[in-house]
Parts: sequence; structure tokens; C-alpha cells
Amino acid sequence: MATYISKIVGLSRSLQRPFLTLNTVSRRCAGDKCILTRGFLTSSYLASAPVTSDIGNVSSVLTSQEDAQNLSPPEDPLDHPDFFGVRDLVTLRNLFNARVHLGHKEGMLDERMKRYIYGSRQKQLIIDLDQTKTLLQDALNFTAHVAFRNGIILFIGSLHQHVPTIETLAAECKEYAHTRHWKMGTFTNAALDVRLPDLMIFLHTLDTSFKPHMGVVEAAKMNIPTIGILDSNCNPKLITYPIPGNDDTPTAIELYCSLFKTAILQGKKKRKEWIKKGYLKPE
Repeated sequence: MATYISKIVGLSRSLQRPFLTLNTVSRRCAGDKCILTRGFLTSSYLASAPVTSDIGNVSSVLTSQEDAQNLSPPEDPLDHPDFFGVRDLVTLRNLFNARVHLGHKEGMLDERMKRYIYGSRQKQLIIDLDQTKTLLQDALNFTAHVAFRNGIILFIGSLHQHVPTIETLAAECKEYAHTRHWKMGTFTNAALDVRLPDLMIFLHTLDTSFKPHMGVVEAAKMNIPTIGILDSNCNPKLITYPIPGNDDTPTAIELYCSLFKTAILQGKKKRKEWIKKGYLKPE
């Protein structure tokens, strides 16, 4: 028996429950007859139509295959550049009004953040909002895909003044938040039966002005995708989706939270629609 895999698509290798699309065509020959089996298989839904037919009876095979395809979703979300419509949520005006462009003083610059710096004014660094807009759009799109696949999303922040905002955000999205001291080994020493987050969103990637949040390090060790707001004194190297921007001004944090909330809710809304239409099976 020979099996030919025509397409395999995955959102992220590091997701705990990856969403895969697998089209297979199998052919088994015995004497003068063959059995053709074609199935559409994903980790969340299944629509298959095995067909047994003579080699000459091609029309019946094609008809059965078309019936199976009619049960599948009209399009693959991964093939669409903005399946959840989150890219239009981000505008340069909103970023500017929220003071996302304001970095720290020149003396606090992390050399690895130089490529995201537009310039400086009165010795205060100015972050390039054109880059911020594009990177934030990519991060929101990825977040919506994770929510659509029913992934666990963990929000993390270490500044006390932002704790109520972050915890409220997580509660409204029905997700999780960690705003206290990070205990080393939280992930790396976790039991094997404990499910880790599918995505970690850092509203602040530093514990102090220069010390990185240890959750960033553990996420990198455990191969968990991360999104991080990176001020001019941060290290972007361990973040999967870096977003250069102000990470301590309340207006900026409120804007980030509002955008992530919308992306998550839109992803979950689309998931409910697909379950209702029979494209996905409820868990």
C-alpha cells in the first residue's frame, strides 16, 4: 500500500495542540481491482469518504470525493493573510496617541534594539512606529489563530501599576494571567501531565531596568511561542514576536490590552461559528 501526502500545514511546531491539515490519497491494488481512499483529516475535525470501485468506474469515485470535500471548511485559515480581520485594528495615530513611540533615555539603550529606534529627541529615544505597527499586526494575527485553536494564552506583567489592567484583560478573555514574582522552575520543573501555555504574552519583559523576566527564559527553554512588548532597554532575542514600544506608560498598556482582547475574542468567535457549521468538533 502506497500513501502520498499532498499537504501538511502547521501553525507552530511548539504549540501543545497543533492544528494540522492533512490530505491523503491511498491506493491499494489487488488483482484487477483497486481501492481508492481519500480523507480530509485535522486534529479537530474529520470528514472522510472511503470508496471501493473498479478502476474503470472513475465517476463514482470522483462523486464520493466531492461529497467528502463539501463537508470540509471553505478555506484554510492559514492560507489567508488576515483571516480574523485584526490587522486593521492597528493604526499609527492610535499608537502615537498612546505614546507607544516613547523610549527610555539614550544611556539605557540595549544595543540589540537599535534597529527599532527612529532617533532621539532631547536625549530620549524615539521608537519607529512603522515597524511597531507591522510587528504588532503579526502578533495579533498569531494570537487570534491560537485562540481559534482553543490554545491556552498566558498574560504576564511584572509592574505593580499594571496588575489590575492585565488581570482584568485575562478575565474578560477567559484566559490566564501571571503578575506576581516568577518562581524559577515553574515550567522547566513542571510535572509531565501539566499542560503548558500555547502562547505567552509579555506586557513587560524585564523584572528590573536591565534584568530579564525569568518567564522569558523558561518559555524559550520549553519552546513556547512568546509575544513581548520591548522598550528601548529590552533584549528582543528570546521573543518569538517582538513588538517595539513603550512598556510602562498606562495609556500604552491599555492600548495593547485592548488590541489583544479583540484579537482573542475574534478568534474564539470564529471558532464557535465553525463548530456551529460542523467544520470543527466541540471539545
